Amino acid sequence: MNKACLIGNLAKDVELRNTQGGKTVGSVSIATNKSYTDAQGNKVKTATFHNLVLWNKAAEIFAQYTKKGDKVYVEGEINNRSYEAKDGSKKYISEIVVSEFEFLGSANRSGDAPAPRPAAARPATPRKYPEQSEPVEGAEEEIVVDKIPF
Repeated sequence: MNKACLIGNLAKDVELRNTQGGKTVGSVSIATNKSYTDAQGNKVKTATFHNLVLWNKAAEIFAQYTKKGDKVYVEGEINNRSYEAKDGSKKYISEIVVSEFEFLGSANRSGDAPAPRPAAARPATPRKYPEQSEPVEGAEEEIVVDKIPF
């Protein structure tokens, strides 16, 4: 199975372009954040950037309702490809070809009303895995190795 699920913030606005065949393609990157405490006790924050590709109507909707800084959930397939750079060297890139997305929040833009969330971009019902139960507030979750799905 080739599937990536990410929650992150848009690093820039979506760039739309058209292929020679007339299809719309959108590209954007999102940043996923991680924080941890290092060996010296210092809190360290890092960001990982992921390239996203969206096609056709999905690209248009995504570009219309998002801006740099917005928080989004994306789901898609990891794709690796190569291309020739301007200097003639061969470059490699990994991208997430987005198949589903959901808008989670907008960047703090003063005076802007929140962007409407089109029904076409939202999953119809929240997904839950069969063995998943609702968390109990304040309870510590025990990890059982036999129940890890991978």
